[in-house]
Amino acid sequence: MSRDKLVVGVLLLDLLGVTIYAVATQGVGGFVSFLTEAVGWDWQIFSDLVIALLLCCGWMWRDAKRRGASAVPYIALTLVAGSFGPLLYLLRRPGSEPT
Repeated sequence: MSRDKLVVGVLLLDLLGVTIYAVATQGVGGFVSFLTEAVGWDWQIFSDLVIALLLCCGWMWRDAKRRGASAVPYIALTLVAGSFGPLLYLLRRPGSEPT
């Protein structure tokens, strides 16, 4: 495994740990509460995250198409679970190291 993919794997495991902690302490309803009670900076951070993930989806789509692969599962995962999609795509991306 390359150093770059090792870094992506560590990031993925860290994100998984934070997600498990959030669900264990706040439940899935905690995210709904965040959205319904969000004001100011909360919405700015959420909007920024949505824009960044949409940019990732566009990159994954073009990259997978260029490689003759499908990004659909990773884009679907991104829409449901956020950064898990792009991180898994980078980890499983065939042919070269993440760019």
